[in-house]
Amino acid sequence: MLSDIASEEAVISDTFAEGSDAVSLDLWSLAQNGPAESQALTENTQPLILTASVALYRLWLQRGGQVPSVLAGHSLGEFSALVAAESLAFRDAVKIVRLRGQAMQAAVPVGTGAMAAVLGLPDETINTICADASVDTNTQVLAVNFNSPGQVVIAGHVGAVGHASVALKEAGAKRVLPLPVSAPFHTPLMQPAAAALNEALEHVELADAQIPVISNVNARPHTDSTTIAQLLVQQVVAPVQWTSCVETMIEMGCADFVECGPGRVLSGLMRRIDRSTSCYAIESPTAFSEALNQPSEVPTI
Repeated sequence: MLSDIASEEAVISDTFAEGSDAVSLDLWSLAQNGPAESQALTENTQPLILTASVALYRLWLQRGGQVPSVLAGHSLGEFSALVAAESLAFRDAVKIVRLRGQAMQAAVPVGTGAMAAVLGLPDETINTICADASVDTNTQVLAVNFNSPGQVVIAGHVGAVGHASVALKEAGAKRVLPLPVSAPFHTPLMQPAAAALNEALEHVELADAQIPVISNVNARPHTDSTTIAQLLVQQVVAPVQWTSCVETMIEMGCADFVECGPGRVLSGLMRRIDRSTSCYAIESPTAFSEALNQPSEVPTI
């Protein structure tokens, strides 16, 4: 994705070099050459995505892109947003998300947890079915990513996710797709990872955000560093309220959005949430130029 841009822009290679040095891992080589098995390990995926996102944001500013009025990130992306808001130093963020990935994988034995995407059902129906499929502390499933109307991810114990998936299909879901992950992210099962993240954040200096950052936990803007740290810990075990995050930004007056990161996933979700907005993903040289040339009054990452 970034190889074409990196050949022309030193800020991309410099950012990857900085991130690689922070975690003693060649992130650029891993991103460009794999192997895919190593890229897929969440302890590697998280610093890779963070570094790519920060690199694109730095390039956005360097090329004269407008400073955003508000920032938000989906799950891991909230760390990228905090770096952009100057609340969290990039080097610290890379170390933290690598630890976060290691802790999330270690929190639940491989094969114990599962996740699945549910398409075409109201949130209320999904919540009810998940509650019915949750028997006790060893059999839990709940909605964890409210990505857009009609697109929700559920997670929990393998058996509970399986039972809920059957019931969701019977209730009229267009599709229920198992996700290729080995841990039930954003569930109470991640409590050990939340504890590890909390301890790590105690040794990192967070500053008040210079730009408001929308929290995944409560979909509200925050600048206070203490509150931000608390919400980052909660985020590990709490559902990602992405639809509400976007709605909050729109209520704040945002109409134009720039997606800094690999791919166009958030741009696709934006079309499902509110088609009246404009969203530009800048993952390629062509897309980058198009975004820079668009008139924008209230840009958002």
